[in-house]
Amino acid sequence: MPIDAAKALAAEPRKGNIAWDHKDIQLYHLGLGAGTSPNNPGAATDPDELRYTLESKLHVLPSFATVAGAGMAMMGGLAAPGIEVNLANVLHGSQSIELHRPIPVKGEAASTATVAAVYDKGKAAVIVLRTEVADADGPLWTSDASIFVRGEGGFGGDRGPSVKAEQPERAPDRVEERKIREEQALLYRLSGDWNPLHADPEFAKLAGFDQPILHGLCSYGMTLKAVVDTVLDGDVSRVRAYRTRFAGIVFPGETLRIRMWQEPGRVLVTVSAADRDDAPVLADTVVEHG
Repeated sequence: MPIDAAKALAAEPRKGNIAWDHKDIQLYHLGLGAGTSPNNPGAATDPDELRYTLESKLHVLPSFATVAGAGMAMMGGLAAPGIEVNLANVLHGSQSIELHRPIPVKGEAASTATVAAVYDKGKAAVIVLRTEVADADGPLWTSDASIFVRGEGGFGGDRGPSVKAEQPERAPDRVEERKIREEQALLYRLSGDWNPLHADPEFAKLAGFDQPILHGLCSYGMTLKAVVDTVLDGDVSRVRAYRTRFAGIVFPGETLRIRMWQEPGRVLVTVSAADRDDAPVLADTVVEHG
């Protein structure tokens, strides 16, 4: 059987060291579209964007945790004992991050990756890959990536929880739009996701798409940036946790429509492709904050 859940869950943690500095942070932020005014992309650099792009003012958007160390923890998890899957059948189903304290601009840290859960969805399996990162001062973040593997269910395991963020019945408190630049996927992939699906038109056609698609984690980062900039007064240190479910694709050149509902201690979010009749992009999205 390609997935041996018991063996995967009992496997020794995979440990490694990661490091980053201001150049990694700046490249990641630029890959999210930082540096220009969100509402006037052709204008000169917005002074508020310098906190994402200028080393003397730099802070770190918490979603950087998904690419720190070139984001290899997730792919390493798919090589864990008990897991043998065809990468063509793998989809990134959801992503969550819990921040223990703000991420420093320069850091060296130890990364510990485990298979936290394996769920049986019938026609598919879901593998939860957990990464815990700590530096000399203690824990920094815990990241969970849920990986959906088509055709690998039916082994009699637990179906797992259904995590839903109930959307309020009222109109959103804020609606923001963020334009995706035509070359944005080419820039974002330099932070570590080299999948040609996001760059090569011929490869994208083989995968069933008319053109390369944007990385789901790029939409994830763009959405958090929009919430931080508009609801959290630009203060990344207020973010406590952030989770989403990847509900659909988006193409470079399109526009993300980000709807936000503010509640005590959290912001509920939905993200859609404004150019395609609000086709869903991110769902069950929550930013917890202090």
